[in-house]
Amino acid sequence: MDIVLKAERITKYYRAWAGVFRRGSSIVKAVDGVDLALERGKTLGLVGESGCGKSTLARVLMRLEEPTSGRIYIDGEDFLAFRGKALRRERRKIQMIFQDPYSSLNPRLTVGSTIAEGIKIHKIAKGKEVRERVMALLAKVGLPPSAENKFPHEFSGGQRQRIGIARALAVEPEIIIADEPVSALDVSVRAQIINLIKDIQEETGVSMIFIAHDLGVVKNVSDTLAVMYLGKIVELAETDAIFREPLHPYTKGLLASIPVAEVMERCTKEPPRLVEIGSNRLVRCWLHNE
Repeated sequence: MDIVLKAERITKYYRAWAGVFRRGSSIVKAVDGVDLALERGKTLGLVGESGCGKSTLARVLMRLEEPTSGRIYIDGEDFLAFRGKALRRERRKIQMIFQDPYSSLNPRLTVGSTIAEGIKIHKIAKGKEVRERVMALLAKVGLPPSAENKFPHEFSGGQRQRIGIARALAVEPEIIIADEPVSALDVSVRAQIINLIKDIQEETGVSMIFIAHDLGVVKNVSDTLAVMYLGKIVELAETDAIFREPLHPYTKGLLASIPVAEVMERCTKEPPRLVEIGSNRLVRCWLHNE
């Protein structure tokens, strides 16, 4: 098994002060002893309810925050040992797609400048080749060439997330962490962004950690699935195995919360009429058409 990223016993603790009129403090264990291994070219889904520590773990893996303890390895090298210019160079290997596609983009930079920034910093290209790469990335994420000279506020939420994806891809990373990339988007565009991320992963072979707060979002994206609860991983297995037979009660609860449409065989052959049930209530269902 070729492991591109490995985390061992990662913790991230915060000190929470009691307040103005109370003395003392307590320790909040946002991430509490997490072990993860991401296989090269695969997608690891990380799920759990809001507040369980998923985003904190993502920021620690990116070294946007330093862990309280533990080790992180990328390509077998100690990621936590890098400092200064060496850390900047190593960070090219791991990029993030953020939850809020608006606040993660600099409103003063055009889309072209946003995508080109990483290319220039890491000296991946220069001169005309920078713009050529920007245009290719816009096309890859489904945005027109005219997007290059526009600003983030001129785009919809889904389009801004496409810009964020292009920015993450610009430095040709080995790993992308997608931190709830569709939770801030309208339901109508979530499937489009998920499919785009999946297509890019299959096309480029980039390894990915896909974070979400419900299992339904990651079902068709992830090869393996980690379930996080109160800062700990409580279940980890192949995605199909977890959906087939969840072992932890918390995982069972997450599965039970996924909306499931029960469809009668008749529905697939003959559409029901929209009928009125009671006062000002309409339903299109064979259970009420007879």
